Amino acid sequence: MSKAIWINGALVAPEKATVSVYDHGLLYGDGVFEGIRCYGGRVLKLRTHLDRLDRSARAIRLTMPYDVAELEHAVRETIRANDVSDCYIRLCVTRGVGALGLNPFNCKNSTVFIIVDSLRLYPKELYEKGMSVIIAATLRNHPAALSPRIKSMNYLNNIMAKIEAIDAGVSEAVMLNHQGYVSECTGDNLFIVRRADGRPTLITPPLHAGVLEGVTMNLVIDLAAELGIPFARHDLTAYDLYTADEMFLTGTAAEVIPVTSIDKRTIGDGEIGPITRRLVDAYRSMVAGSVPED
Repeated sequence: MSKAIWINGALVAPEKATVSVYDHGLLYGDGVFEGIRCYGGRVLKLRTHLDRLDRSARAIRLTMPYDVAELEHAVRETIRANDVSDCYIRLCVTRGVGALGLNPFNCKNSTVFIIVDSLRLYPKELYEKGMSVIIAATLRNHPAALSPRIKSMNYLNNIMAKIEAIDAGVSEAVMLNHQGYVSECTGDNLFIVRRADGRPTLITPPLHAGVLEGVTMNLVIDLAAELGIPFARHDLTAYDLYTADEMFLTGTAAEVIPVTSIDKRTIGDGEIGPITRRLVDAYRSMVAGSVPED
């Protein structure tokens, strides 16, 4: 539990970190956010997260009351105030307090808050044995309605697919887009490994498939390049997932987690594959060592 929350420029006790019932972030999900990780006192890709937050805000015409440098200072200040070196950080920017009704320009000042806490998205044993997932009936929002590259506070689309996963007794659900192609999971990006003539290729869906451009996703792509693992972006169908040799998910909270079953179909031989293992190990080595903060 956090000792202090940063809200609108001040550090306060969690019980005093309140948001008005007239805040459009609460009323309409009108806002943007970032989930960030800190390892050993170093904030993983902090500037990348803050730049994405700024782009998300500009895309929805939300005026940021602090620039990237000020938010960077605020994140570090909040970590120090909570006296932690390993933590999960949630940075939210809402449209702010306004009148009832959709008009966002009735909101005069944005609300900004930063939470520093612990978070374990999935049980530890799933990282060692692999997780089971399903393909949800709930489709990913149409990218022409709202760009998936905007990390919006409105996650109802994802939540409905998450409910399907919970009802099926698994931890995560894959979401398809309006064309029937694989997009992403409710909170994670997705990769498969496909072998042709004994040569493995790492594949993830293209951004136009309705994919949030994940910070961890891009880190894993970079790690694959360092390891000499071929990589490609291709449209994927349910068939491609069912017949994949390996599969894993990536995300700030999830890190890199293997998938060994989808819709009750075994992925590969049902064990964590060698490419997945190499990337899991490379990611763990990175966050245990020289964590990149830019």
